[in-house]
Amino acid sequence: MKVALDNYDKEILRILQEDSSITNAELSKKINLSPSACLARTKNLRESGIIKQFTTILNSEALGIDIMAFATVNVTPLDKETMNHFVELVTQMPEVVECHTLTGTAAFMLKVVAPDMHAYCRFLIDRLMSIPSVSHMESNIVLETNKMNYKLPIG
Repeated sequence: MKVALDNYDKEILRILQEDSSITNAELSKKINLSPSACLARTKNLRESGIIKQFTTILNSEALGIDIMAFATVNVTPLDKETMNHFVELVTQMPEVVECHTLTGTAAFMLKVVAPDMHAYCRFLIDRLMSIPSVSHMESNIVLETNKMNYKLPIG
């Protein structure tokens, strides 16, 4: 469901995507709106589902997470029950930070992180490929990240 946003709402979203830890007082000054009106708008954006959550983006290298990979996965049989079961299993795996259902030659694309190649290999063999419905898997290791952006363009 698309929600109509005015210029104040759009500016609130732009600023919060830059820094979600900004105080309401600072936010209201930046958009030239009273603190109570700014807080009400932010609350409405949250309640309407436009703002899903406030979060912190961590530095993976500083935490010793040196491997990022994208794994495409096919499952058999390719039906709703098998796909739902696969999603249920991978959402419980902390190494899987994203799971996307696809069109095309693969059913799923997983974004996977690990501290090193050995840990990634163990994840693939012991966890992912041990799922009985997994019929095919391809893995692409990220060599370098040239752009990573969590900000959505606001019209």
